[in-house]
Amino acid sequence: MADNDNDELPQPFDAKKLAPAKKRQRSQSPNRSGSAGTSGEPPRKLKRPGQRARITEAEREQIRQRALERERLAREQAAAEELKQRSTINDVVKAHYNSVPERGREWRKTESRIKGLRSFNNWVKSCIIQKFSPDEDHAPGAMERGISSGNKLLVLDIGCGKGGDLYKWQQAPQTVELYVGLDPAEVSIDQARERYRNMANRGGGGGRGGRGGYYHRRAPRLFDARFHVKDCYTESIGDVDIVRQVGFSPSSVSSNRGFDVVSLMFCMHYAFESEEKARQMLKNVSGALRKGGRFIGCIPNSDVISSKVVEFNKRMEERKARAAAAAARKSSSGEQPSSSSTVTAPDGPPPKAEKELEEGEAVEDEKEEGEAEETASWGNSIYRVRFPGPTPADGVFRPPFGWKYNFFLDEAVEEVPEYVVPWEAFRALAEDYNLELQYHKPFGEVWESEKDDRELGALSERMGVRDRITGKLLVSEEEMEAARFYVAFCFYRV
Repeated sequence: MADNDNDELPQPFDAKKLAPAKKRQRSQSPNRSGSAGTSGEPPRKLKRPGQRARITEAEREQIRQRALERERLAREQAAAEELKQRSTINDVVKAHYNSVPERGREWRKTESRIKGLRSFNNWVKSCIIQKFSPDEDHAPGAMERGISSGNKLLVLDIGCGKGGDLYKWQQAPQTVELYVGLDPAEVSIDQARERYRNMANRGGGGGRGGRGGYYHRRAPRLFDARFHVKDCYTESIGDVDIVRQVGFSPSSVSSNRGFDVVSLMFCMHYAFESEEKARQMLKNVSGALRKGGRFIGCIPNSDVISSKVVEFNKRMEERKARAAAAAARKSSSGEQPSSSSTVTAPDGPPPKAEKELEEGEAVEDEKEEGEAEETASWGNSIYRVRFPGPTPADGVFRPPFGWKYNFFLDEAVEEVPEYVVPWEAFRALAEDYNLELQYHKPFGEVWESEKDDRELGALSERMGVRDRITGKLLVSEEEMEAARFYVAFCFYRV
């Protein structure tokens, strides 16, 4: 019994007993010394440990340079793609305005579907020109007080298009000596030159109802006008000869040389594609203005855009909440979820909540595969605004650049990409270029404040905004809704 117990006890470890077995095992494996093994295979050449991973300094530098080159090419490709996208947008805008036909004033006054809107917008632009283009000593009442200096205006019109404001400047309270029109669209510049030649052939006349200013005097001799193709949002205008002659300062220091007025009517929003473009635009405006000069214009009203965006996003959240509630009711009742947005009772109409969903209140998770997500949009039969992507829930556009939307206006604009101009961001940016805000009003408020003015109210009648006899507004509700999409402004160069 004791022997059996001893047999089951673990024996002491003896390495010598294992030695023969290990020796036999090594004899069957390939010879590590470099001689042929028992299998007859050629000997394998051995390498020192780590020799395969060893890299010379020259090879290491080549690898680093290749990595740097790949990064450089990736950056260049990304920059090229961004430039291509921007160039494509610029080309789309230029091609659109180059292709819009010049139908003539008679067609716009009689046959245009939006003739009321055209007249109203032109009247607002005339109001801004009448109120803010004159120097202080040419302001309303100055001539009657005998304090006019007799100086003539130097006007720079950035984004002049087809020259649609030439007549307005001819009717300005302070006589214009020189008008310079810049625009990136070549065909538009050609048409502006032709319009100016037609004015010259008529001796400078052609405005509606004679001079629209405060003083009822005969229109003066037609001003000198120069037109140039120029993208004022990507390039400095300091290389345009006539601009340089008048005076252009690339620094922020104000000067007594320069234009009296710089105008950007319905075009500045294109600059807000990027911060670089917005700053280049303001550099050109500020650099071209003399001290005390005025920067006037009209842009889409960001307050309207923000309110519409907030309204849309709130509506989308409410739809999601109703869909979630409907799904919870289905789950609690043991019904199987279905792809349909409604559940119809066997013997009656669907419940109220589901019926609302049936009538177009579809939600995101029930869209057909491949169906585009709904985005913020609004408008009526003559104008439409549509964002291609998501918009901020609170309506605050951060950062304030690159918020693209597509804009359509019957007979005038065919789904052209535009950009939101957040007002407070624009105002703060303008201050960086010594431009101080003097005036900011939505078009609807301009009408309410100026319609009873002795001169501007009468001008609205001559321009066909309201009936001369009855005083009735000749602008439809849909046209006024489109007009309220805009705001007018004036900054002073300090």
